[in-house]
Formats: sequence, structure tokens, C-alpha cells
Amino acid sequence: MVELVTVRCLSDNYAYLIHGGGQTALIDAPEAAPILAELSRRGWGLDVILLTHHHQDHIGGVAELVAATGAKVVGAKADAYRLPPLDHALAPGDGMAIGSARAVVIDTPGHTRGHIAFHIQAPRPQDKEQSRSPDVLLCGDTLFSLGCGRLLEGTAEEMFASLQRLRTLPPDTLVCCGHEYTLSNARFALTVEPDNKALQDRAQQAREQ
Repeated sequence: MVELVTVRCLSDNYAYLIHGGGQTALIDAPEAAPILAELSRRGWGLDVILLTHHHQDHIGGVAELVAATGAKVVGAKADAYRLPPLDHALAPGDGMAIGSARAVVIDTPGHTRGHIAFHIQAPRPQDKEQSRSPDVLLCGDTLFSLGCGRLLEGTAEEMFASLQRLRTLPPDTLVCCGHEYTLSNARFALTVEPDNKALQDRAQQAREQ
């Protein structure tokens, strides 16, 4: 089984730890302290840091984490010139093992030109009757609850194409985004569709959470 841990960072960022098969991966590194604290609490090391894009609130903790853990750093080959030094540069479609799981790179420009997402494919049990972990999508600043990322470098057409790629993933895929924007996205969405009952219910659920 693959274990997923959400780590709150900065004011509204999320980082994620993926643990399985004796290895631990981190997706994005907004700041080091809460991530190191979570690793220590669980008795885990850190083997690899996967970066979705170059913005400081996603890479700010990389240097300190590498110094503390010796983790390798992985990111987009197309964006290597503005990411922290990479040990492995990946292109869309490339994959890498994370313990017993596999991470596959998806090209998701829009928020930035070189943005990528990671599709974590959980191992399939040999026994068909045995339950398995769902796949996980680490989508950075491309897809959010009730919204998508701001178009800081890319175009609306690029963002739409990126979202269409993500739609092809298995329907039970667990989506993990880079920020907590649900309430603000709900407020905006309700200005567009104020009579949408499903949207009203989702906004209320988010307020209660």
C-alpha cells in the first residue's frame, strides 16, 4: 500500500509525502520546517523531491531539505534553467519508481510554461480480490477544488488542454493540489452560476470544513 500525507506550508500551500516500499517522495517544497517535522514524527527519511514548477512557494525549502536529508531533486527538463539544481530532469511521459509505486510526468502548461504534474500509479495487487490504493494526481497549480491555476505565463487554450489531459486519468484518482483555494474559488464560481444548486451545496460544505 502507498501512504499519502498532506503537509500544510506557508499561508495556504500544500506539500505531499508519498511513502511506500521503504521510500519517501515529496511533491513540492514550499518551506522546510513543517516537512522535516512530519518526516521526523513518522520516522521517515526523504529520498526524492518532485517539483511541479519554479515558483518560490513551491521550491523555497529545497536547499534546506537536500542539506538535511540528501534527497535527490527531480523536475521538468524544459524548466531546469529556473528550478533548483536537478539530479534528474524529466520530460512529459517519463516515469520513475517511488518504492512500489510509479510516478509518470504529465505536461500541464498554463499557470507556467514549464509546469508538470505527477500521476502516481499505485501498484496493482496480484490477487484481484485484494483492495488497492487509488492513483494519486499531484497537480501543483494547474487544477484546484472549484478552479484552475492563474494564467501567469500560458494561455487559456494551453490550460484547457492541460485540464483535458487530466480528465483522462482513472475516475477514482485522488487529486492533490498545491493550495487551499476552495472558499475563494466558490465565491467566484457563484458569481458566474448563482443558481447552481450543486455549487451552492459544495460551497456550504467547504465553509463547514
